[in-house]
Amino acid sequence: MGGVVHFEIPAEDSERANNFYQGAFGWTLNYMPELDYTIALTTPSDEQTGLPNSPGVINGALFTRSAELQTPVLTVDVEDIDAALAQVESAGGTVHKGKDAVPGMGWYAYFKDTEGNILGLWQTDDSAGK
Repeated sequence: MGGVVHFEIPAEDSERANNFYQGAFGWTLNYMPELDYTIALTTPSDEQTGLPNSPGVINGALFTRSAELQTPVLTVDVEDIDAALAQVESAGGTVHKGKDAVPGMGWYAYFKDTEGNILGLWQTDDSAGK
């Protein structure tokens, strides 16, 4: 069973959005200029793995809104992203953005469900750091 492990929030104005989420909820925000992506730590996390210390809590990110991604995205953790994309299509969904790598971390993709919602998939690269 794939669990929801990450969220992404699009923003028209990254600085304004970062100020809002930091001020409203006290999130720690770390901008990654090479990806134009801001990591949002919503809860204390393990320094080694980056995973939340508390069960049932997830971290996420903010990104610049694009024509492809207009709404918040929930990301599901999977063991095999290629198999998961095939299962999405078999169940009536479509691939919105195919598999792509985050070097040294894993792979991601976006899919559209039967209701038109866009969600993400994540597969951790288990060989990273070994």
